[in-house]
Amino acid sequence: MTSEARKSIHGTWTGKWTFILAAAGSAVGLGNIWKFPYMAGEYGGGAFVLVYLVCILLIGVPIMIAEILLGRRGRRSPANTMAYLAVEARAFPQWKYLGMMGAVAGLLILSFYSVAAGWAFAYIFEEFNGTSAEYYGQEFDSFLKDETRLIFFHSIFIFATIFIVARGVIKGIEIWINRLMPILFIIIVLLCVYATQTGAFFEGVSYLFTPDFSKINAKVILAALGQAFFTLSLGMGAIMAYGAYMPANQNIGSTALYVAFLDTLVALLAGIAIFPIVFANNLEPAVGPGLVFVTLPWAFVNMPLGIIFGKLFFVLLTIAALSSAISLLEPGVAWIVESLKIKRYIAAAGLGFIAWTLGIFSALSFDLLAGFTPIGDKNFFDSLDFLSNQVLLPLGGIFIAIFVGWVMKRSDVFEELNLKEGLVLKAWFFLLKFVSPLVVGLIFVLAVFFGVVT
Repeated sequence: MTSEARKSIHGTWTGKWTFILAAAGSAVGLGNIWKFPYMAGEYGGGAFVLVYLVCILLIGVPIMIAEILLGRRGRRSPANTMAYLAVEARAFPQWKYLGMMGAVAGLLILSFYSVAAGWAFAYIFEEFNGTSAEYYGQEFDSFLKDETRLIFFHSIFIFATIFIVARGVIKGIEIWINRLMPILFIIIVLLCVYATQTGAFFEGVSYLFTPDFSKINAKVILAALGQAFFTLSLGMGAIMAYGAYMPANQNIGSTALYVAFLDTLVALLAGIAIFPIVFANNLEPAVGPGLVFVTLPWAFVNMPLGIIFGKLFFVLLTIAALSSAISLLEPGVAWIVESLKIKRYIAAAGLGFIAWTLGIFSALSFDLLAGFTPIGDKNFFDSLDFLSNQVLLPLGGIFIAIFVGWVMKRSDVFEELNLKEGLVLKAWFFLLKFVSPLVVGLIFVLAVFFGVVT
């Protein structure tokens, strides 16, 4: 039975661009606007960007196509989609656990992601009147130890996520994504225009796009591979869940390319907006995670209209985080609604409460529970980050590639893609069957067992 004959009980996106914006919203998040610039700064600027772009095309896009395909083929939550498709492919029923694992990973990520999103939300109200970069470093450290403020902003963010998801696919997710994503793009373009006035625009752009090949080593390649995979929200069921709501006549391949393009564009625009500001103030680009919460606030203090654009930047960061958070909660909610036949708002509130509770422990990780290290020497926040992003997500991506590339019937894959076998399809199959799982597996092994990727 084709996807056209099946309809998701949760609804279907009303247009082609709605799915693209929703999937891009899932992919675009703190990873693009916070993590990508500081990783580019740490790993050599243009050298890192070049490897990152190659990995998006050769690894990220093939797996994204496969995940969308699974979602639309099953027209169910990720867990029930995998159970259905396993029967269709006459495969082991245990494949359903792949979808379950994705829903669990999404919930775990949401729990600590909302805490980090709360940082961005709190910084919207920053006065930007510090006297030095050291001042902002001390202020950020103090903020991380203020449990009351961390829990307050975490709670607001989780509530907003629950509210949108509880409204449903059309009245909630679609409406809000159609509002949030255009605002996100407008703000980031404004920030890029602002960056042209810093006096160091070309220096920043050159740093971002001029590769120094001598800086490309194993660590840079692995860091770029990891960032390329995780920034597209692959392996956690979000893209599969959104794929279940995709119209039957929409081309999966071109859609995946659009989503990857928009996700990558936002990351690059964030770099274009940030690095000229950094260089104009003679600051160090390779400062790590503090680039956004320590270095930039000090830079905004010293620039004309810096307070206005500083607040705009953190509004942008909050919107990006919210668009991703919606997709983190949706797979689990869809699964509960289908399996237990309960109201969507009850499922959203229940799972949201679990994420909120786990988030409390993450919020306390930087002071009161700093000595609680569930995994190695990592606090609770970092342990959840490690478990989900470096264990569950890559495993999900590997198994998605294996299922579509090796388990599904080729005829079903061709039917869903609406393509005849040719050079493009053969290239995608080769990447999906061999390159993507092997490379992601390499990331997984090195990250988990050797700690190369952090």
